[in-house]
Order: sequence, then structure tokens, then C-alpha cells
Amino acid sequence: MGKAVWMLVLCCLSVASVQAEVVGREVNYQADGVTLKGYIAYDDAFKGRRPAVLVVHEWWGHNAYARHRADMLAKLGYTALAVDMYGDGKQAHHPDEAGKFAAMVNNNMPLARARFEAGMNLLRHEPTVDAGELAAIGYCFGGGVVLNMAREGEDLKGVASFHGMLSTNNPAQPGKIKARIISFSGEADPMISAGSVAAFKREMDNAGANYRVVTYPGAQHAFTNPEADELGKKFKLPLSYDVEADKDSWQQATVFLREVFSK
Repeated sequence: MGKAVWMLVLCCLSVASVQAEVVGREVNYQADGVTLKGYIAYDDAFKGRRPAVLVVHEWWGHNAYARHRADMLAKLGYTALAVDMYGDGKQAHHPDEAGKFAAMVNNNMPLARARFEAGMNLLRHEPTVDAGELAAIGYCFGGGVVLNMAREGEDLKGVASFHGMLSTNNPAQPGKIKARIISFSGEADPMISAGSVAAFKREMDNAGANYRVVTYPGAQHAFTNPEADELGKKFKLPLSYDVEADKDSWQQATVFLREVFSK
């Protein structure tokens, strides 16, 4: 399907959203002998192929929040896959456990790439997906993952990181990044300092990346997740939901996705 036609379809889907229905289903897929448990969502109002977006979960693991974001993308006219980066659908119930799960992936780039690419391959074979039109978004841990996949040169149209870690031990090499990048961070987030934002900008400039960085004054870590306040209090972590930053970052991300898929 030509990009101009697809953009017209997106507009029509937006108008007809009240009649559309999001179809979601659980999926099992494999990477290096490990079963990954994901969730695919799409809008059944449109029967043809469309762009697709991978959703990478927070450090808590593949959960209802990641699936909710996949459903939101489906309502926009995309096919979305909420991936499983930990394997077997594992979820963390304490920060110590979450940190161990996240470190297992972050400290093993071959494993991270294999699990991410398994999700890409699954999407490419979906009957609702235009295999050449893939993007990815991620939250917290997942935001760092999608940025690393961009650094690795994965064949993505774009990646959007929401309060994802910006630092890396393997900076992007000039000319390697294929994806357009947008990053959203809170200026009151102690996990993502102003220094790390500045370093990320220098890295992207040196790599020749097409990128944009958006920061929100007063916003803390996990500002897009309505459960952040409760989790922050429970575990004494600097987490806080910010409704305005959540709304604005999602609006900007939807525009970003339309732009990267229209090129």
C-alpha cells in the first residue's frame, strides 16, 4: 500500500473510531529456545496491511500497562505488539527483582537483540502488517531498550523513548542509526540527570542521528504511568505520575509516528 493511501486510511480510521473494535490476543514466540509471551492488538475496522509498532515494557515486565499502550496504538490504526524481554512472561513484584531482570537484558546485548528481533519477525509475518513499516516505543527500561536497538542499527522507521535511560556503554557509531528518534524525560527525574540528557544529545549529534529530545519541568520518573504514585510510595522510589506530561508526550509521539511512516 502506498504511503499516501495509508495516511488517508489513518484519517478515515480516526473518524470511524466509534465503530471500530480493537482485537487483542496473547502470542507465544521464541528466541534462542526461550518462550516469549507477548500481546498483539489491532483495529479490525481495516482489513489491509498497516504499519506496526513494538511496545517494550517497564522494568516490571510485560504487564497490563504495556498491553494498554498496545491497545492505544491499535486505536490509532497500527498493529502493536507488546513484547516480552524477560522470557516466559516474567513480571517483577519488587524493585530488587526488577533490577535483576533488567540487568540481565541490559548487560547482554546479543540476548537483547535476539529477543527484540524475535518480536520484529513476529510482526513482519502478521497478516495485518506491512513488513517494511516498523517502529518501536518503550517505557523506562523499555525506553532504554528501544534506544539501544536504534544504536544497534535495527531496521526501524522510528523509536520513541518515554522516561527511558539515555546513557550507554556502547555509543552509537556515525551513520549506523537508521531510525528517527524522539526521547521524553522529566527534568525532576533523578534517574535521568541533566548531564545524561546533554551527553545523549552529544552522542546523537556525533552519530549523525535524526533525533529530538523533549523534557518536562517538574516531571519525575515514570511520569506516563498512572500507577507511579502508588508504586513510588510503596517502594520509596522517586516515581510520580504527571498527567500533563503524559498527555503531551503521547500526543507528540502520535505525530512522530505519523511522520516516520509517511516518509
